[in-house]
Amino acid sequence: MYLKAIASSILLCCAATASAADITAVKAAHMVDVRNGTLIDNAVVLISGERIVAAGSRLPIPADAKLIDLGHKTLLPGLIDTHTHITGSPEDAGYGIIAKSIPRIALHGARNALVTLRAGFTTIRDVGADGYADIGLRDAINDGDVPGPRIAASGPALGITGGHCDDTMHAPEYKASALGVADGVDEALKVTRRNIKYGADVIKICATGGVLSFGDDPRTSQYTLDELKAIIGDAHRLGRKAAAHAHGGDGIKLSVLAGVDSIEHGSYIDDEGIQLMKQHRTYLVPTLYLGDWLIENAEAIKLPKPLLDKARVVLPQARINIGKAIKAGVPIAFGTDAAVYPHGLNAREFAVLVKLGMTPAQAIRSATVNAADLLGWSDKVGSIEAGKYADLIAVDGEPLNDVRTLEQVQWVMKGGAVVK
Repeated sequence: MYLKAIASSILLCCAATASAADITAVKAAHMVDVRNGTLIDNAVVLISGERIVAAGSRLPIPADAKLIDLGHKTLLPGLIDTHTHITGSPEDAGYGIIAKSIPRIALHGARNALVTLRAGFTTIRDVGADGYADIGLRDAINDGDVPGPRIAASGPALGITGGHCDDTMHAPEYKASALGVADGVDEALKVTRRNIKYGADVIKICATGGVLSFGDDPRTSQYTLDELKAIIGDAHRLGRKAAAHAHGGDGIKLSVLAGVDSIEHGSYIDDEGIQLMKQHRTYLVPTLYLGDWLIENAEAIKLPKPLLDKARVVLPQARINIGKAIKAGVPIAFGTDAAVYPHGLNAREFAVLVKLGMTPAQAIRSATVNAADLLGWSDKVGSIEAGKYADLIAVDGEPLNDVRTLEQVQWVMKGGAVVK
């Protein structure tokens, strides 16, 4: 709830420990209350250090405060993308990834992190990176070495031998296997614990086949219920969330029954899966805009034909099924699969969500309060409220009327520092 009546008392309390010169005041014509889906006019946000101390309409601004006047613009909390591959690029969908070293991938991730931040996404969840590169990038950003969003990182995704998250591009004689491959309960527990040892915030599981992998079917499950229960149970016991890549119905249902926090993609979700997700309050993270970009640019990125053939079948079907899930009231958190298409275009996902039945307010909520809840970071990000990080963006126009305004973010602040 945005502070109005008690804003002055909060400001007085803050002034007791910090001078007015330590306060930054951000003014704008409007501010989106993402919880209620309403617009607040004559917005003022007061910031001390990295944190918001008050926010509301026409708040008094201390005479010595640093003023940032955004004029006619509309303020929103920094956006959150809960499904990225920050160290990846579209060309990695083909054989190009074979020639990239882990150091090169990590440096590419640093570039992508800046692009993502400047696009208005001040927080992301990264769900699968080779060699723990996303964890290294997270730490570099936190230490101030490179600019980028806040990252909840997974490290290598867990998958079965020959499954979606294994290396299926090399010939057999190379004996290549992805770092996250784990078969059976004991091995799955070991890899889960190893990822946590090396800094994973979230455990990513490939519960079904995928689109951008050879020799598997997105409609079929890959891990058994016992394996999923072991992975997810251990993740939760050790204080981590778990996310399941799951296109097909059985993989979705098994993951939900095993207690997963989110289903990624959900392309073939059926009525039973929808009801299970609603019953368990499991978040669905659709990744839909990528279908437009990937098929249009398949030739340019040299996407192998078997993968393009799968994409042409799966991605249009996903929109039909996700539309049903949205209308049925499945909890939605915003995600893009950025890397399948270029980083920085993340906000194009909003228009697809609206086209499938969400209101602009619901779509924005999916990338703010819902996404923060999924990450377990509701006390830090996701809304413009006292005590939270001063992660703010500004756009021209009113995104509650036209969600496409979020594709052109004009101003970005992360932790009280202007980064665009």
